[in-house]
Amino acid sequence: MKRNVILLAAVAMLAAGCCKQSEPTDNASVVMQTILNRKSVRSYTGDTIAADVMQQLLKAAMAAPSGRDIRPWSIVVLTDKSQYSTVFEGNFNMQKFMESGAVVILCADTTFEAPSRDNPDGPAIRQVNHLWRDDMGAVTENLLLAVEAYGLGACWTACYPYEDRMAPIRTSLGLPPTVVPYAVVPIGVPTTDNQPKDKWDASRVHYEKW
Repeated sequence: MKRNVILLAAVAMLAAGCCKQSEPTDNASVVMQTILNRKSVRSYTGDTIAADVMQQLLKAAMAAPSGRDIRPWSIVVLTDKSQYSTVFEGNFNMQKFMESGAVVILCADTTFEAPSRDNPDGPAIRQVNHLWRDDMGAVTENLLLAVEAYGLGACWTACYPYEDRMAPIRTSLGLPPTVVPYAVVPIGVPTTDNQPKDKWDASRVHYEKW
């Protein structure tokens, strides 16, 4: 728990620009360790996730950046496994879902209400949000990092844009017409000591020009 508190404090400090780039702090080391240790966990013990822990995970998810601060996300948390066969009908990730302590469905409203840019003082109108995919990627990654910080495991399983995966979720959970189920993330206690992949590749980095 102490490590979790340190991590959350470090994230806040980094976001506020409190850490000098030339002088890494212990908090920065904790953040970097969590990022580099993140991995996809695909097998779980079935143990439940404590409610207070889940709330912290969701708070971290919602701390993600959002274009125009629209915050298109809504989150559905499932723990009743008796409905999984309906919600995730035909999904080949079913075993992961059944073994997990909870399944989190990250959803996005693809529209929003605000005055148009051409008439900022005018009335709010319903508009298409062209940035919701970017926002949801950030939300999903925040969730995965928080899961790692709490010593749990998770796996980002794709939902959007696969209609065969989205349709059962939309129907069974009653999602509004403009809301898209973006990603499904099972979360649980890992059954094995999963190790992260070293994805650093210096050849992918270009300075000043390609």
